[in-house]
Amino acid sequence: MDFFVLGEEEIIIGFGTVGIQGRVVARREEAVAGFDYAVSLPDLKVLIITEEAASFMEEKITAWNMSGRFPLLVEVPGIQGRMEGRKTLVESIREAVGISV
Repeated sequence: MDFFVLGEEEIIIGFGTVGIQGRVVARREEAVAGFDYAVSLPDLKVLIITEEAASFMEEKITAWNMSGRFPLLVEVPGIQGRMEGRKTLVESIREAVGISV
């Protein structure tokens, strides 16, 4: 399994139509359990997490990203669109590099 997704039911259904498995996340407990399950999968390369699901466990995600372990975590907007105050990947890269093209 290369990909796994955590998020709202509609997101899980959408990714499921192209063969990507996932778990519905509506509360912190579900988010943490889903995250722990996903990162334990031996062949997982990319864990896709909606911004809403990620907001339930920001500290855990930050710690994982800083560890340099796999799977790679990718945050995507949820069914309601981008959450206010969240940076896009491009914005984060520009901030880290200090260059805006």
